Amino acid sequence: MNEAEKQSSRISGFFKRSIEERARIVAGFAGMDRTSIEWALAQGGLNVFHADRLIENVVGTMALPFAVATNFLVDGRDYLIPMVIEEPSVVAAASKAAVLVRENGGFHTEADDPVTISQIEILGLDDPFGAAGELEKSKDKWIAIANETQPQLVSLGGGARDMEFRPDVGKGDGRLVVHLFVDCRDAMGANMVNTMAERLAPVMAEACGGYPGLKILSNLADHRMVRVWVEISPHTLSFGDYAGERVRDGIVGASRFAESDPYRAATHNKGILNGIDAVVLATGNDWRAVEAGAHAYAGKGKGYRPLATWHVGEDGQLVGKMEMPLVMGTVGGTTRVHPAAAFAIKLLGNPTAMQLSRITASAGLASNLAALRALSTEGIQKGHMKLHQRRMEKERLEHAARKAV
Repeated sequence: MNEAEKQSSRISGFFKRSIEERARIVAGFAGMDRTSIEWALAQGGLNVFHADRLIENVVGTMALPFAVATNFLVDGRDYLIPMVIEEPSVVAAASKAAVLVRENGGFHTEADDPVTISQIEILGLDDPFGAAGELEKSKDKWIAIANETQPQLVSLGGGARDMEFRPDVGKGDGRLVVHLFVDCRDAMGANMVNTMAERLAPVMAEACGGYPGLKILSNLADHRMVRVWVEISPHTLSFGDYAGERVRDGIVGASRFAESDPYRAATHNKGILNGIDAVVLATGNDWRAVEAGAHAYAGKGKGYRPLATWHVGEDGQLVGKMEMPLVMGTVGGTTRVHPAAAFAIKLLGNPTAMQLSRITASAGLASNLAALRALSTEGIQKGHMKLHQRRMEKERLEHAARKAV
């Protein structure tokens, strides 16, 4: 166990400290010196040189606040969770909810293997069902061809694992959709699975008498699920004039509202993604892919539903559970090029992709808990407006200082 693992993320009054002191604490937690953090986060964590390596037509950069959520205990380990977001109260609310969960044993998680789906469309088939049967007979051959394109991934224990054949004759298009399941290890995997699909499409189409259509990953990564759950004793939920049982029942009631109403479920899930997207962005991952997968999964089946639900357990405790697809990587792409993203990964203890998805999901459930607790008691605006007024007061003092000069 290294020094970072020995430290506690329970830091009282972190928001009251100066930026300099916060940075010093975070540096110590990450096992880095203050200078290293200054370099990683200089110019918003990204200078023009690095930006020009990420995308095309760069003329500058645009920074967002880089913060840390405190108090997180996930699967028995302490984390300071990096968050990049512009919305007030998200970081504070997640940190506050993490205290409640921490007092009750922390977040418990599990994650599937990092398997991403690549879709291969074969068109022009007279008999899609027959073509599916013929191709399935040579499944091992197709998997071997796919893996030839990614020898390094295979050497790391990943690679194409299985295939699924999905005939589609609903619109008379003679379409067969092949799903290739690829274990991407610690990479997000989009480029790898797309390369595999593009290699397979023409040879598979020729083998069954069709022609290739689209060849692309699916962002509905329902073979790459993450689950997180918490149990909270009612007495730890009480505050002000609100008894713990009342708070518990209010949270459960808000959950039931989301379970029965898609309009409420959409906002319920947005609150979850407040926490998730902020971590995804901080670590250089694809928040658009995560959002697409989350909402697609929420709408899979009958109606649009909440990703997280809450109920009263057998002993009267508040039980919260969340399950969703969450595709994240810790190697390659932006995590390699962006200094702030690399620092975020370091701060989290250089996790595997599966560990990162568990940590990120915990931030999402914390955000959901904080939102439902506020909504079912004093209302969401009290916390929002407190931080808004703090920001306005800072701006007023800065303006006065500039005028004085």
